[in-house]
Amino acid sequence: MSSVLKNQKILLGITGGIAAYKAAYLVRLFKKSGAEVQVVMTPSAHDFCTPLTLATLSQRPVLTKFVKDDTGIWNHHVDLALWADLIVIAPATANTLSKMAYGQCDNLLMAIYFSAKCPVWVAPAMDLDMYRHPTFLESLQRIENHGVKVIPAENGFLASGLEGEGRMAEPEHIVALLEAELGIKPLSGKKVLITAGPTYEAIDPVRFIGNHSTGLMGFELAKMALKMGAQVSLITGPSTLQLSHDQLELIRVQSAVDMQQAVMARYADMDIAIASAAVADYRPAEMAVEKIKKTSDSFTIELVKNPDILAEMGKQKTRQYLVGFALETQNEIFYATQKLKNKNLDLIVLNSLRDEGAGFGTQTNKVTLIETSGEHTELPLLSKEKVAYDIFQKVLTHLS
Repeated sequence: MSSVLKNQKILLGITGGIAAYKAAYLVRLFKKSGAEVQVVMTPSAHDFCTPLTLATLSQRPVLTKFVKDDTGIWNHHVDLALWADLIVIAPATANTLSKMAYGQCDNLLMAIYFSAKCPVWVAPAMDLDMYRHPTFLESLQRIENHGVKVIPAENGFLASGLEGEGRMAEPEHIVALLEAELGIKPLSGKKVLITAGPTYEAIDPVRFIGNHSTGLMGFELAKMALKMGAQVSLITGPSTLQLSHDQLELIRVQSAVDMQQAVMARYADMDIAIASAAVADYRPAEMAVEKIKKTSDSFTIELVKNPDILAEMGKQKTRQYLVGFALETQNEIFYATQKLKNKNLDLIVLNSLRDEGAGFGTQTNKVTLIETSGEHTELPLLSKEKVAYDIFQKVLTHLS
């Protein structure tokens, strides 16, 4: 697949933070995408990575100073700003972001930034308390008001030994975000079916059997597929979430039987199907026509098994790339792998309720991606948007 970054001139600014070690991989990904890369380092960035490494990978001399040598030849910041189609500052420290916000121009990178007419992106990186500090947040808001685009920091282990938000976005996430924003559509022409949310199995007109799923993971998957150019059918159980797009068919259902009918009516026409819904395994054998009155100290409901929608999708699979989800509380890898095989899936996304910040009702998730080859990819705690991105990267690898 060709990249929208091909032939783009990217000026990569590297500032003095420990996350500067990731810059080498970011340069490599930009070059792999076909971009021209010019690295500009602040003086303190030299403490964290060597210009030799970055010059070798970018195939251009790394620039730091205004003056090249004793002859007086200089690195013209205006020319560099005009050369760039895109400026990316990664990592962007609190110090650099403050300079950008308040007009302090004391190094070559800042002179280029203040001369720039092209889009500018920053990837902040700092410890979690710095990332939450009101002064930093004010700087961030100021540069956003000036038109700078911010690549949010991620959750993870930090140099301080703490764990939380502030970690620079991973290089592959930066590249994917830029590609998506600049217009690459790797799923253009593809049809994607996604199930989301819980199902409600009615006991009577008032009560139901359900679970804690909000549908957020499925909605983030749908957003990511739409961003990548797909035509999406999102079949969701009861959820307060909203989504609209001219490439989206949104189908709202209540019960597992409703969801089964909606899925199977569309499945044969799909290229990709992702079953992230938390479908109830059982439903009441009969639904009472009227509200059941509280008349005794105990009450028994007979349950019958719901249709296994994912298993049926696996049986009827022809060309579809089929992704399932598993939520386990013990022997997680074993049970998820069994589900992968028994239901004829191509990929299974394993959630574990053992991990803080994962599971139902959270903005984040921590998952392991298991493929039919047996390969496991354990992801750190990420936003559900970034989990959706990683899932689709596996899908794209298969499609390519």
